[in-house]
Order: sequence, then structure tokens, then C-alpha cells
Amino acid sequence: QVQLVESGGGLVQAGGSLRLSCAASGIRLSDYTVAWYRQGHGEREFVARISSSGATTNYADSVKGRFAITRDNNNNMVYLQMNNLKPEDTNVYYCTAYLGTAYWGQGTQVTVSS
Repeated sequence: QVQLVESGGGLVQAGGSLRLSCAASGIRLSDYTVAWYRQGHGEREFVARISSSGATTNYADSVKGRFAITRDNNNNMVYLQMNNLKPEDTNVYYCTAYLGTAYWGQGTQVTVSS
């Protein structure tokens, strides 16, 4: 069975950093585009995306220059490095891997205090 598990969330002060991890099992992650989304009480918002090879990345305007998505295909892992965090970054962060279909993790909570 396919499973994505996010980790690395927590409580951090504004201006601090966190590194989120997405660990995949049941799939070969090197075949998949991977993206991070976040959701509070509203709609789920795109954050960052990385191509299967890692050659191409895309970011939401709200996080560009602060966040970086990377991947380690040898270890079936994708990361989201978050720097200069702001209170508005507070959300549950989700990892998704997609090819013809999409798989989602259960999310990890990020809370940024002022």
C-alpha cells in the first residue's frame, strides 16, 4: 500500500526555520512529481512543487525566496526547508505525490508565533 508521512512540524517563533520531511513507501518516488500544500480553516493552498527528477521547482508567491523544496530520490524523501517563517505560515502542511493519480499524507502542523 502507498503511504506518505510528513514530519518536522512544530512551534517556532517568527523569523525561525523548520525543515519538513515527506517519506514515501509503496511507490518509487522518483517517478512522481511532489508538491507541498497547506490548509487552515479555508481551502488547501499550493506551496511548492518539484519535478520527478528535481530539475524543476515552482513556488507560491507568498513563500518564494523563503522556502525551498528538495528531494532525495535514493531515499524516497522530499523536503521543504522553511526559513524566515511568519505567523501567516501557520497551517497544516501536506505532501502529495502524483503521476496519473495523486497520493496525500495526513499532514504536519506548523505554528509560527509572533
